[in-house]
Amino acid sequence: MPRRPTGWTLALSIALPVEAATTLALPAALAAAVDATLGHRPGPGAFVRLALVLGVAAAANATAAAAGPACSAEATAALRGRLVRHLLALGPGGRLRHGPPPGDLAARLLGSAGDAGGRLPAVLGAATALLTSAGAIVGLGLLSPWLALAFFAGVVPGVVLIRLFLREAGPVFARYQEVQADLAARLSGALTGLRSIHAAGAEQREAARVLAPLPGLSAAGHALWAAQRRTAWQATLLIAVVEVAVLATAGTLLADDTLAPGALAAAAGWAALGAGLFEQVEALVAVAQARAGQARADELLAVGPALNRRGGHPLGGSRGCEQRGVVVRDGDRVLLGPLDLTIPGGRTVALVGRSGSGKSLLASLPGRLLDPDEGAVLIDGVPVDALAPSELRHAVGYAFARPALVGRTVRDALAGAGPAEAAAARADGFLQRLPRGWDTPLDELRLSGGELQRLGLARLLARPARVVVLDDATSGLDLATEYQVSEALDRATLGRTRLVVAHRAGVAARADLVAWLDAGRLRGLAPHTTLLADPDYRAALSDTALQTASA
Repeated sequence: MPRRPTGWTLALSIALPVEAATTLALPAALAAAVDATLGHRPGPGAFVRLALVLGVAAAANATAAAAGPACSAEATAALRGRLVRHLLALGPGGRLRHGPPPGDLAARLLGSAGDAGGRLPAVLGAATALLTSAGAIVGLGLLSPWLALAFFAGVVPGVVLIRLFLREAGPVFARYQEVQADLAARLSGALTGLRSIHAAGAEQREAARVLAPLPGLSAAGHALWAAQRRTAWQATLLIAVVEVAVLATAGTLLADDTLAPGALAAAAGWAALGAGLFEQVEALVAVAQARAGQARADELLAVGPALNRRGGHPLGGSRGCEQRGVVVRDGDRVLLGPLDLTIPGGRTVALVGRSGSGKSLLASLPGRLLDPDEGAVLIDGVPVDALAPSELRHAVGYAFARPALVGRTVRDALAGAGPAEAAAARADGFLQRLPRGWDTPLDELRLSGGELQRLGLARLLARPARVVVLDDATSGLDLATEYQVSEALDRATLGRTRLVVAHRAGVAARADLVAWLDAGRLRGLAPHTTLLADPDYRAALSDTALQTASA
């Protein structure tokens, strides 16, 4: 949807044409003043008109100078807001799973959107320069057709020069922004794994990896500077030739008494204005930069959200959660599946497997945090992609190992959870010790991993979800607290379908069934005590001490 014009946009749209018109009128007003003076008829009219033109031109120039940056800032803010809303609306269901990494997304949001924000001022500026030059040519033609003909001798090579520059600069700017995004993505990844990098003593290797795109960035920058330098000196030479040709023609006409002295001054002014189009290298650079930035922003905006196949359906009954023939790929590599798994309604299934076996991938499917590349996921017999987003959010609730807290205060982050839910998650104790309790700002929180997990569990308990997914949501708790929280969760979610990613044998033992994953495939589905007879299953459990105790 096009953005509605703002006051600054309207001011810029008016100021630039007024500035162009007064600039074009200035040589004529100056010529009239010169003729009045040399003709010994220095009436005030010519000088008043000259002063008026100068005053309006100055006012229009000042308005354009203020409105241009403001217009760019407004457009940039609007585009960034649109990109953020679009990215959040896409959700985590896989629309961007094979797309740009987070660092690249940040570069598009900050850098590309900023470049694209200057598109309107850049285009209006270039268009105004074009109209000014066209008006100057008309002015020369009105003085004498020979002057317009002399100017046109340089128009064709000038237009060719501009087209060649735009053709070369556009791809260079796109390449420059792509390399910037690659650099940002590498740096983002390095900062995420900073502790591991330092622990492995890999600072130098990682620095080399992060900075590897710099030669490409330098090459793109040098290519752009070379294009600007070449176009600048060619434009300067062309302007000089055109102005000399126009002034020589005007001088000849003046010598033949076919041109008035004031007209010579007007011809000089219009020749400079007309040739000014060819030296608009900076304006052309801004246009090319804005176009490249807009193209990268449009790539993200073109990614559509996953659509519901048949619209919303009411959920009823207690048929549980099913995965039918689901497959998740990363390129040509299969990460999960083909896999069929039925979780009976009201039952608890624990997902057990070695790291990388696909537990979290499988847990992501019911709430469409990830969409499978093949197969279907159903809740109470209804495909999840046939549910409206609001229905799905009510149907499936999640708790994670590192839950994200959203909002301004703890109360905001808990999203409707009250003292009862906080007590059930064993979060009430440390919440009471916070400086401002539930109204403590999130940026003032200093929580351990276990405390953060308990807040996530309290938030989950406030939702009447039919399917509850715990993705390693108690891994940061000590054994005693985990047992207490698990008991509270069992009571609070009694009768709901539960899917639990388990790394401890105790968690698996409390489940009705264990889905044992191995290299993305379902190797077994049985009670924990049954699977314990298999040594490979025992090896898949990370907590060998609890495994022995459970056995």
